[in-house]
Amino acid sequence: MTTVDLEARITALPCWRGRVKLEPLHGGLSNTAFVVDDGRQRYVARCGGDVPAHHVFRERERAASIAAHAAGLSPELIYAEPGVMVIRHVDGTTLTEADMRASIVRIVPLLGTCHGELARHLAGAANAFWVFHVIRDYARTLQAARGDSDIELLRYVSLADALEAQQIALPIVFGHHDLLPGNFIDDGKRLWLIDWEYGGFGTAMFDLANLAANGSFSPADERLLLEAYFRQPASDEVQRSFDAMKVASALREALWAMVSVIHLAVPGADYRARAADYLERTNAALTRYAKRHGNLVVSS
Repeated sequence: MTTVDLEARITALPCWRGRVKLEPLHGGLSNTAFVVDDGRQRYVARCGGDVPAHHVFRERERAASIAAHAAGLSPELIYAEPGVMVIRHVDGTTLTEADMRASIVRIVPLLGTCHGELARHLAGAANAFWVFHVIRDYARTLQAARGDSDIELLRYVSLADALEAQQIALPIVFGHHDLLPGNFIDDGKRLWLIDWEYGGFGTAMFDLANLAANGSFSPADERLLLEAYFRQPASDEVQRSFDAMKVASALREALWAMVSVIHLAVPGADYRARAADYLERTNAALTRYAKRHGNLVVSS
């Protein structure tokens, strides 16, 4: 669908109460979005269909968004139809990586609410998110697209196996699983957590590691994060699990970008550059893991 056709579709939605004005909202990696003013209020229209290669299904995202609003985490979703969701606009700024590092004590309560309360408001079928399965499935997708056995992809799968073996048992919680700086909005009074494409049941350790990996946290930042979340100093077991999950989080984002080269086409999104960036983060996290815990045993 062309931009003109998409704008015409949004303008014709039945949820508006007056003549609408559209303004493109830039910076998204997997959706096309617009700020919509209908003369009374402002909204965000997020446009995008299912993306099975990324395990993204909009009906489940819609349900998670409704539950997130009920839990006090996200602005209200006021309308949805296949391919479009309309959410109340929050007048604020998205965080940067530096903001994330400076806002750890403000972010942790959002994670606590997400993990402890959101599931009580969730209706219908829900996703499960296990990053090691995601990595393996991305590797399958890339291997099928390349048409041969890629040694580097096999190495990533073996690395995922080794990282998975370092995880500790934690209660199953409903997590966000995409804690990028742009998914936090600061309105000057509070933080909002938005975009629930990857919301699903999983382990809290991924959200913690994902936050740290995406925010380029220092060891001191990580210590503060873990102590604030678990309310006690991190044990050696927790630290090892977290450090392994940080590697997995960065690797998943790199493979996400590689798959996106094939399956997504959002204007302005440079998926190849993102893949290169997150492969560097993967290697840096793996080096840090080895310094703290010794080398992982990765099968050849």
